[in-house]
Amino acid sequence: MQSTSKGLRLQIAILGKVNAGKSSFLNLMVGQEVSIVSEVKGTTTDVVEKAQELHPLGPVLWLDTAGFGDKTALSNKRLEKTIKVLDRADVAVLVCDEEETIEKEIEELVQNKNIPLIKVFNKKENCDVKVLENGLVLNVSNLSKRSEAISAFEEVLLKVCPEDFLTPPAMLSDLAPKGGLVLMIVPIDYEAPKGRLILPQVQAIRDCLDGGQMMMVAKETEYKKALDGLKIKPDLVVCDSQVVKFMVENTPKEVRCTTFSILMARLKGDLKAFAKGAEAIWDLQDGDKVLIAESCTHHASDDDIGTVKIPNLMKKKTGKNLVFEHVSGCDFKTNLKDYKLIVQCGGCTQNRRAILSRIAAAQNAGVYITNYGICLSELNGVLKRVLEPFQE
Repeated sequence: MQSTSKGLRLQIAILGKVNAGKSSFLNLMVGQEVSIVSEVKGTTTDVVEKAQELHPLGPVLWLDTAGFGDKTALSNKRLEKTIKVLDRADVAVLVCDEEETIEKEIEELVQNKNIPLIKVFNKKENCDVKVLENGLVLNVSNLSKRSEAISAFEEVLLKVCPEDFLTPPAMLSDLAPKGGLVLMIVPIDYEAPKGRLILPQVQAIRDCLDGGQMMMVAKETEYKKALDGLKIKPDLVVCDSQVVKFMVENTPKEVRCTTFSILMARLKGDLKAFAKGAEAIWDLQDGDKVLIAESCTHHASDDDIGTVKIPNLMKKKTGKNLVFEHVSGCDFKTNLKDYKLIVQCGGCTQNRRAILSRIAAAQNAGVYITNYGICLSELNGVLKRVLEPFQE
């Protein structure tokens, strides 16, 4: 459970005014002192993250935030981080002792983001845990009621939980018949993690198992031999985006093919929006700024896809002198109008809501956005081919 990626967890933001009992509520839910509890206002500064398993939903990620109404010197920065959490929160929990002006402002903010809201009314005195229509009443400091509190919260959470989390969409198992064969091309180079596969590849394999498909995995150096050795053609071929041109050149036209990154774009983002963003590459002019957005933080290699390969290939194919900027992790630029194009990574470490929030922010700023795999396929002249499996 603890090894489940953040991007596969239901992310729950805990909100409220300062000293409302947010950190105490988190500690009650997880059964340990994750967040510091103090009478001093503004104790929580950065967002505190804690993974947990909640039945029957499965893995969740709690996001304990700084309180609203903070009057300390760092209040503005703390509040900015709290509000930013809503870009990736699937569900929000509002901890309050009564509904005052601040609570109503928080509720309006959550509603404007179209995030399901659970209200937790924190009673100072000992009381029984009570389930409301979209909330509950309890004493967040009463650890003796922890079991009842968790059961009550799970009951309410099931009512408001987004449908796409309760019944997650398929990654690729709907693209091949049950009992069909999916052939995966997985390069193993110096960028590949030692002793394991990267998350999108693991997710694709698991999705095929869930869908009842058979899989065959080969490196690009063995791909043609694997293909020639099959008595029947595969129903689908999937490759790493960095060998997409090789895959298309060596795959029969009647065999559908795509990339892991495009599957991630479909699973977590908006495939049509990303494809439209890729078309905008050819409208770039000298001096235009392109933002490369990486969801995780890692030490970039000498031939890193985001910092090296995509910028170099884009300059080469467009013939333009472009300016590239990079962000990583949960950080995202606020001045998006400065850019002509945003290239988002596959987003395997982020949830669907976080990627959709970035797409919405780009569209609101009038900026095209695409993702790594779609960008590389477009630059290699094969995007139309690798999007064929998704044509209605």
